[in-house]
Amino acid sequence: MNEEINKSENQLIDERKSKLEHLRQKGIAYPNDLKPDSLASVLHEKFDNSDPDQIFEQSEIFCIAGRLIAKRVMGKLAFLRVRDASGEFQFCVQIDIVGEEAFEGIKLIDLGDIILSQGPLFFTKTKELTLRSEFVKIISKCLRPLPEKFHGIQDQEIKNRQRYLDLITSKESLNVFNQRFFIIKAIREWFNEQEYIEVETPMMHPIAGGAIARPFKTHHNALDIDLFLRIAPELYLKRLLVGGYRKVFEINRSFRNEGVSTQHNPEFTMLESYEAYADYHDYMILVESLLSFVAHKLHGKDEISYQGKIISMKKPFERKSIEDLLIEEFTELNAKNVRQIDVLEKILLNLGIKRDDTWGIGKVQLELFEQKIESKILNPTFVIDYPVEVSPLSRRKDSDEFLTERFELFIAGKEIANGFSELNDPIDQSQRFREQVELMNRGDQEAMHYDHDYIRALEFAMPPAAGLGIGIDRLTMLLTDSASIRDVILFPHMRPEVFK
Repeated sequence: MNEEINKSENQLIDERKSKLEHLRQKGIAYPNDLKPDSLASVLHEKFDNSDPDQIFEQSEIFCIAGRLIAKRVMGKLAFLRVRDASGEFQFCVQIDIVGEEAFEGIKLIDLGDIILSQGPLFFTKTKELTLRSEFVKIISKCLRPLPEKFHGIQDQEIKNRQRYLDLITSKESLNVFNQRFFIIKAIREWFNEQEYIEVETPMMHPIAGGAIARPFKTHHNALDIDLFLRIAPELYLKRLLVGGYRKVFEINRSFRNEGVSTQHNPEFTMLESYEAYADYHDYMILVESLLSFVAHKLHGKDEISYQGKIISMKKPFERKSIEDLLIEEFTELNAKNVRQIDVLEKILLNLGIKRDDTWGIGKVQLELFEQKIESKILNPTFVIDYPVEVSPLSRRKDSDEFLTERFELFIAGKEIANGFSELNDPIDQSQRFREQVELMNRGDQEAMHYDHDYIRALEFAMPPAAGLGIGIDRLTMLLTDSASIRDVILFPHMRPEVFK
């Protein structure tokens, strides 16, 4: 029975500190002179199916370290279960092997302590592979009690705020983050196989650009200039296409000074890639191949389960224009009036939304799509051909100058990817920057600045190209069946904790 159950946290901390003081009096309380030579999972994989007699006869010594998650003392015998980075392993401590004084020292060991033990392996009567301890040493004392029964944390805020404790107590959380790192590794593997070059671009920008978003602002003391934290690396990556690179990608940290929700975090991880002599049709095929590759790498199949729904990641994904979707959703709309502002504004008002003075036809179309259609898209769907008004960096369609060659990929009601044929006409891009500045002057805090150097770069001629951005956090949510973006970010942003 756990003796800690009926004691207050402060009492338990005081008792553990007393044990720590006892360790200090005996010598070094936080030693660093012993190192494990084996991982739990490796030993299980190598020996679990071995003959018990052969294991008993072999004299090889192994050293394992981990966090204590269970302790059973039975007279002159104790079983200690530890968890390391790979899995769990059991130690058997016998008084006739370690001696009375060392066995008495087991009382100083609490759940949560990081301990190390060395010895040969054997199988218990229940056929569990176990290390027969020659000694047990406390490597790092855990001064705070772990959550009761070691079944994880029930309070979601504590899980997010104290991620270290969440990882200690929850195999599920640990597995989600291990899968996240595997997803990023698989993305890199795919782009490397396609002969893309991974590059690095600045995180502090003199001009906020590359996306429509509100930036964070900071100040460089030595240069005495204001800078913006990166909202997207796009304009720097396209400068590299001007410089002669053919295929580039970057997995980057970006920052947007916007709301926090189950799908948004102010600091996030994004993949961006660009390829010369490609268009948005090529990049939709690229996205299909990339996501199918990653899903298959992670799950071994082209099908995933998300929040109780089965989603097929098989190629090809469906493609629908934003105007076709609007016409399907709203019976008042048809091919003739889908661009009539009075008709669109009336639908907007029926939804309880007042049109902002800065919104043109394209922005109203996008607002209606986001309000009524986006959340209903379950299976992978490319929504294509966005209005120029909401796509300031995208190439216009040759057949319809109201629209751009742009797509966004939606899965399970979430935007996963955004891509388009790149605008490489410096005159057109300059005019769109001016329109963005006008919006900014009218109070739009997400509008772009005019980037003179980027226009200068385009004037040196950028080849036709396509580009892509994928939110790694949302993709991880999807592939790990996580309901909130906070569940897939190790340390999500939260209001500062007040310490008493």
